[in-house]
Amino acid sequence: MLSISFYAQEKDSISFKNGIDRPSILSTHHFGIFSARINNNFKIAPPKQAAFSINYTSGNNFHPFVEAYFPKDPEVRRALSEVIWHDRGFNFIDQETTPADYMNIVVDAVIKEFRLNLNIPISKKHEIGITLRNHLITKGKYPFSVFTSDEGIEWFHSNIAGGEDPFGRRFYGLNQVNFRYLDRNGRTLELNANDFFLGGLEINHFYYPSFLRSDEKNIYLNIGNHIGLNTSKFNSALDYGISLNGLKRIILKNKNEFNFGFGASVLHKNFINFKNDNIDLGNNPYLGTFEAHIEFTEYTKKGNYHSFGVNYHIQTRYNQVEEADYYRLLGLWQEINGGWHNGVATLYYTLNDWNFIYTYGRPNYKISLFFKEDLEVNNAPDFQTGITLEIPFLQK
Repeated sequence: MLSISFYAQEKDSISFKNGIDRPSILSTHHFGIFSARINNNFKIAPPKQAAFSINYTSGNNFHPFVEAYFPKDPEVRRALSEVIWHDRGFNFIDQETTPADYMNIVVDAVIKEFRLNLNIPISKKHEIGITLRNHLITKGKYPFSVFTSDEGIEWFHSNIAGGEDPFGRRFYGLNQVNFRYLDRNGRTLELNANDFFLGGLEINHFYYPSFLRSDEKNIYLNIGNHIGLNTSKFNSALDYGISLNGLKRIILKNKNEFNFGFGASVLHKNFINFKNDNIDLGNNPYLGTFEAHIEFTEYTKKGNYHSFGVNYHIQTRYNQVEEADYYRLLGLWQEINGGWHNGVATLYYTLNDWNFIYTYGRPNYKISLFFKEDLEVNNAPDFQTGITLEIPFLQK
């Protein structure tokens, strides 16, 4: 993810910078964009003043059409579980002879996310963040998707790594939108090129208790409470989650510093449903995350700084993993090299990605650049970039 951020700083603060520079690194996952996922927080304390920011991210999501059957009969489940998933040949004729749930999905789009954020310190130990998230479905053409376009990714595969068209983008066609999901309840989620929708409103509260910090050891922890109001027509619901975040700071003799961040969170999706016909966005009601972050900061003679960060992020599965023991998948596996099953199979994977971040900071603003890469290449998304602008709000 490529990001640019601006925020206020004060030279007389305990640290020239308030912990780790970490813009939103949430992926443009085609299920995740409809829920309020949690960003971990690696700050030392609440900010000195409020700040307003605009986040823009762009991710290339690609899953060929795939169908899935989930048998209800325990004997059928047992028989299928004894066969490796791609060799399961059971035919589901009708609900009377072979009762089963059914779903299909195809996702081919460059998904854009826009986040408007307002962070407000409400005391020396408390901070409130308010986020409005919006999404745009695009074909990913130049010049608006330089790094996340189909052409850019396939050029990389053809000339650097991955081989020619490893997942069939060229086979199915470049620069198009094909986004349709039929859930196991018979409800359809369908999006078209240039569809724009309000994803939801998020409220994040962070508490920095004194008993969870040690200035002598430069260790700082905070606790987060997270509420998400999802407002799209596909998922009208309230999510609730909690997080625990920690930071270890090491100051070198030349005043440069290392920061190490560790965070974990759990989100209860659809804690409250506001309507009965929400799309099934995974039958695992909880999304858990773990995050590790290391950052090196070098200060300049003029009082500015350069920071280099690496972030490793893990998220739990969208679907209950036991279903992978017996599901039956059907797709065009004869036509493409690989990955035809990912539209369903990745819902049963623990998702993980790496984020590489560079920050240039000066008093009263900062600029951060970063990108996200899914090294397991499950295309959810494959590659993601973005931009964030943050400015002081009600500056003192």
